[in-house]
Formats: sequence, C-alpha cells, structure tokens
Amino acid sequence: MQIHPVNALTVDVEDWFHICGLSQEPKVDSAEWRVRSNVTKLLALFAAYNVRATFFVLGCVAEGLPGLLSQIASAGHEIASHGHSHRMVTKLDPQGFRDELRHTRDILESQSGQKIVGFRAPQWSLTAATPWAFEILKEEGYWYDSSLNPLPFIGNPKGPRVPYKIRMTCGELWEIPPMVTPSVFGNLATGGGWELRLFPQRIIHNTIRELNDAGAPAVFFLHPRELDPAGPRLRLSLLKKFATYGPRSDVSPRLENLLRSFRFGTLRDMVEQWESA
Repeated sequence: MQIHPVNALTVDVEDWFHICGLSQEPKVDSAEWRVRSNVTKLLALFAAYNVRATFFVLGCVAEGLPGLLSQIASAGHEIASHGHSHRMVTKLDPQGFRDELRHTRDILESQSGQKIVGFRAPQWSLTAATPWAFEILKEEGYWYDSSLNPLPFIGNPKGPRVPYKIRMTCGELWEIPPMVTPSVFGNLATGGGWELRLFPQRIIHNTIRELNDAGAPAVFFLHPRELDPAGPRLRLSLLKKFATYGPRSDVSPRLENLLRSFRFGTLRDMVEQWESA
C-alpha cells in the first residue's frame, strides 16, 4: 500500500481587525479581541484528532495576550512567525523587515520556548519584487518561508504548487506554498480562506490526493476568525469585506472532515524530513 505524504494545517494567528491595506490602523480595545477563544477552539479540535499544526503568530498578538503561545506550544504545535505589525513586507524596507523579524522572534521564542524557523508574510506579501527578503530570512536563521501563493493578484499564478528550494548567494531556503487547485479559470484558492468553506469538498479532496500521489503535501491555512462567523467585522467596501471575511460560515465542519480523512503534521517536521532524506 502506498503511504501518502503528511499534509499540513497552518494557522495565521491574527484577530478579526488585522487587515492589510487600510489607510488607517483600526483602534480596537483588548476587550474586543476574540483570537484567544477562537484559538482555544482550534486546539480542542486538533487534540480530538491527535493532530499537530503550525501556528504563524503575530508578535503584537503574542504581546497583547500573554499565555497564548505557551497554550499552543504545550499542546505540541509549532510556533512560527507572521511578523509583528501585520504590515505587508512590500511596505517595509530591508532594515525594517529585519527589525520586525528579530523583534518578533525574540517575543515568540521567549514565550514558547521554541526556536522559530518558519515565516509567513501578511497577505502573502513576499514577491519577486522583494528578493532581499528571502536573503534576510536565510541570514536570520530561518529554514523555510510559506508566503508565495500561486494565485493571481496576491501571488504568481505560474509559481510552483509544491515545496521547492530558493537558492541564493547566502544559501538555500525552503518555500512551501499553500494548496491551490488548477482549473480552466486558473488556480483556485482551495487551500484556505473563504474558498475552503465555499468550494465543493470533492474538489478539495481530489486536489489533496493528486498532490499526495505525486509525493507532495497539501498545505492549508486558516484564520481563527473563521471559527467565529458571528464575530465583529470592520466596515469595508463590499468587495474587500468579502475578500477578507467571506461568507458568515464556520470552517469547523470542513476542517473536521479533513482531519478525519487525511494525515497532518507541522511544516518544521516536513522540512526536517526533507533535509535528512
């Protein structure tokens, strides 16, 4: 019998008001934060299926919610960096990006007790226009990035769909893209966001099997707010609101179906396995 590769569930630990591209950062009182309760729901669901995941945590969330990282790490999950301020990398210069990386890593490592080796940029904002960012990640000791999304508008629709190495003068860095499904309309974002809640499960499962049969993992991404359909939302244009939040539906049933049907592990474990092969 063929043993399929282990897939990955990743969580971008940010709250309902962490939205890129706003003219002014919203001021939200800490009493209105909902990320802790939603992460707790996720942890309970993962524990029920004995699944370990990778949590890309914002430094500002870790600072604002002491104890959250230890709660995640003590459950056996990987902690990785999502930056500190939720600013897009394209809005930072190289030194600003390095400073955010270092500041966030210090916070995450001190609170979790883990070495931070993975990074994901807010809104997939590492691109071919920011080649210096990959160099900095490598120089700062990161093993992998998961920011290059093979989609139009927020990535490169012709980019690889499977993990690969980015080769630079300072070394190599693993790039691990999220799952997409090829179609006549281009790649579909079936690996996360509102698309994971909207597209038929048959399409999602078929894409996982196609990747696994080719020896590649399927990588999913979630936001804690997707377990909280009744939660608050910022006042945005209709298009931006739907692109950000999607329909008011709970991802839990879809997620539980995936947990029952496929094997999952952390991105760090995957990279360690690839490096030792």
